[in-house]
Amino acid sequence: MIKKLLLVTAGVALLAVILFGRNAASYVSTSYDRVTETVRNSVPVEFQIDRARNMVNKLDDEIKRCSKVVAKEEVELEMLNKRIQTAEERNEKDKTNVLRLQADLSSNQDVYHYAGQTYTESEVKQDLSRRFERFKTASATLRSLCEMRDARQRNLDAASKKVRAIIATQRQLQVEIENLEAKRKLVEVAQASSDFIFDDSKLARAKELIGQIRTDLEVTAKLANAELNFHDEIPLDEPTAEDIEQQVAEYFELSGPKDAEFAKASYNKGKE
Repeated sequence: MIKKLLLVTAGVALLAVILFGRNAASYVSTSYDRVTETVRNSVPVEFQIDRARNMVNKLDDEIKRCSKVVAKEEVELEMLNKRIQTAEERNEKDKTNVLRLQADLSSNQDVYHYAGQTYTESEVKQDLSRRFERFKTASATLRSLCEMRDARQRNLDAASKKVRAIIATQRQLQVEIENLEAKRKLVEVAQASSDFIFDDSKLARAKELIGQIRTDLEVTAKLANAELNFHDEIPLDEPTAEDIEQQVAEYFELSGPKDAEFAKASYNKGKE
């Protein structure tokens, strides 16, 4: 199967070289990029968000691994500090003994007494020589242990900083993913709201029809009233003459002869 696939691939590559010549690589590369972009664009956004969330969640494994390394280094560093403390206490004691023997030898005694035992000057000098060599070796070892402790402390600090950075980055990415999820849901709501858009043209046509019907009814009603008030017959009776005296009396509210005499007197007075 693999051999067949290799042969097919080689055949396609050979065909591309034959068809496109020197530009075959460019055509193949461009085609690959377009196919990749098409596939990527066809993937739903929800799937991409879930994929990003899974990648961020898988950082837990790296965090656990680094945390385990940090915890182990902390334990070993603590043990090293205890070892250094013990070595320092022993080294300080050895230093005190060396200086004591050195001081005793400077007194130029024939014999020296320690812990109920008697020692010659030569024995004390030999013991001082051994103690001094052991002290120098222990001091060198102590310095190495301290340098080792400092180096491991720096490594521990760097590892702890890395773990904190990974945790902070993971939390930030989780917040960004939640933000993307909220935006995706907002887009879905906006897309769904487009389904509730009504056709205003139908409503406008209905309003227009109702207006036309109302106008037609009003016109019909006016025509009907005009037909009732319109007379096409010849008038047979003479129009009644207007009674001007009655109109004046009603206007000035003259109800009897006394009001008439008052009106006459007022007229004469105005004339004089």
